[in-house]
Amino acid sequence: MFFSKFFKKKVQDSMHTVAFYNLENLFDTEDNSDKLDTDYTPNGKLKWTPERYHSKLFKLASTISKIGFDAIGKAPVIIGVVEVENKKVLKDLLAEPVLASNAYDFIHYDSPDERGIDNALIFDKRFFQVIHSEAIPLKVFNLDGQQDMTRDILYVHGKLNEEEVHIFVNHWPSRRDGGDETEYKRIKAAATIINFMKVLEEKYSEPNYIVMGDFNDGPQTASVKKLVGEKNLFNPMEKLLTPKRGSANYKFKWSLFDQILISHSFLNFEKKTHSFNSSNIFDDHFLTEFKGKFKGSPFRTYVGRRYMGGYSDHFPVYIHLKFNK
Repeated sequence: MFFSKFFKKKVQDSMHTVAFYNLENLFDTEDNSDKLDTDYTPNGKLKWTPERYHSKLFKLASTISKIGFDAIGKAPVIIGVVEVENKKVLKDLLAEPVLASNAYDFIHYDSPDERGIDNALIFDKRFFQVIHSEAIPLKVFNLDGQQDMTRDILYVHGKLNEEEVHIFVNHWPSRRDGGDETEYKRIKAAATIINFMKVLEEKYSEPNYIVMGDFNDGPQTASVKKLVGEKNLFNPMEKLLTPKRGSANYKFKWSLFDQILISHSFLNFEKKTHSFNSSNIFDDHFLTEFKGKFKGSPFRTYVGRRYMGGYSDHFPVYIHLKFNK
């Protein structure tokens, strides 16, 4: 019995969770004159009060602390997040007591998005050290020739334990004007990453890639397939999507726009490197609607203007990596 517990703990110690979570409109309550965020103020149409803001922070922090915990007994070491308004909301999130003991820090850049929702990377400084980071502009245009002021792609180069990794956090252009009609924008996003990787590969031999995000496209779409195919990536999320399960639900249909792609180097088992172990959607019962016609779907903060008091309209996704000592 003692040996079994010792072995289990040794395995857990070598395992790390890498997660992605769309936080669904994590705005503070202040009106920023440069952004379209008036709805998310106390006097706005959503009546976004400090009480509602702090309730959401508590719920999101609690969720992040639990991603992958049941399997390895610790919180994620890396979490890509999207739909955050600014550095303030990230600082407030990480100040929540349930996260405060994890030595978390973050990387964030303001993006051109008109509503002010950005991408960020949260990481545990005990396991991950940043070498370099930058925002990669995503220049896409609408059919009328006007630039779509969408989110940048966040790039972070760092060391996870002793191994260098190159991380991309994405929130690709939405499908609001139709999936087929906007597909070219997400294909451009894939091409932008591919071109950036080509430059990296002139400097680094066989770099380790982790590409995560809300791609607004599923595993089988042209944009994701282009990225996976041209850069020989592995998509461990492909088998997770079923008619009864996904990371988001729209009009009673499941999708898996939230994904984490990795380079094939994570399928090796060499010392001082990380190996892919498993992937999953974190869709525990507390994150879901408990009753009604939307039972089982993500428990949202708002449905239209109606305040629900939930978490997000997306479930987090995650992978487990094993560090081979």
